[in-house]
Amino acid sequence: MTDFPFYDGRPTLVTGKRWWTVMAGLVAGYAALLTVPVPGIPGVWVRAILFAAIPLAVFARAVPGHWRAIFRPLRLAGLGWILLFAVACVFVLLLLGLLLSQVTRFDPNPLGPVLAQMSPGERVLILVGLVPQLFGEELLSLLPFLALLYWAHHRLRLARGTALTLASLGSVVIFAAAHLPTYDWNVVQCFVVVGSARVVLLAAYFTTKNVWVPTGAHVLTDWTLFGLSFAAG
Repeated sequence: MTDFPFYDGRPTLVTGKRWWTVMAGLVAGYAALLTVPVPGIPGVWVRAILFAAIPLAVFARAVPGHWRAIFRPLRLAGLGWILLFAVACVFVLLLLGLLLSQVTRFDPNPLGPVLAQMSPGERVLILVGLVPQLFGEELLSLLPFLALLYWAHHRLRLARGTALTLASLGSVVIFAAAHLPTYDWNVVQCFVVVGSARVVLLAAYFTTKNVWVPTGAHVLTDWTLFGLSFAAG
C-alpha cells in the first residue's frame, strides 16, 4: 500500500463510530500517562507503556485484522529516513528556540533537571523508557490524522489534498495541545515550536507510511536534545 490507509476503503473502511472508539482509547492512554501513581523509574516505564499500549490495543480491537496497516518492516532505507528526519527535527527546534527566545519565555522540559540529578545508569533507564512514551505520542498524532482524513474525505467529500491539509492541521494542534501540561501551558512554545516539530515528524510518516520512522526520529530527537542539555551543563 502506497497511500494512507483506511480513509478510502483500503485495506478497509473504518467508519466514524469505530474512530470515536479509537479516540477514546487515546484519551485513556493519555490519562494514564498523566495520572497513574507509580513512583520513581518504574512509574516512568509503567506510564509510558500504558500510554502506548492502551490506544494500540483499542485500535487493534476497532480495526481487527487491519491495524498493522500503519506499520511496515523497518529496512535500511527506513533507518536512513529516521536519521534524516531526526536531524531536520533537531534543526527546526533549535532554530525556532533561538529565534523565539528573543521575544518570549521558554519553559524547560521538567525531565531535564530530574535527569541531571541521576546517575548514568538511571539516566539510561529513563531515556530507554522514553521509547514507548514517544511511540505513544506518535499514535496520538497519527490516529487522529487518519480519523480526520476519513471524516474530511469520505464524509465531507473534500478533495484528497484539502482533506490531507485539514487532517494534518488537526493532528498538529492535538499534538501541540497535549504538550501544554509539560511546558507550563506555554502556548507559543507548544503551538509554534512543538507544533513545527510535529510537522517534520508527520512528514516522516507521509514519506514512508510507516509509524516506526517518525517514532525513531522522535526518539533520536529527544535523546539528542537531552544530550545537548547535559553537554551545556
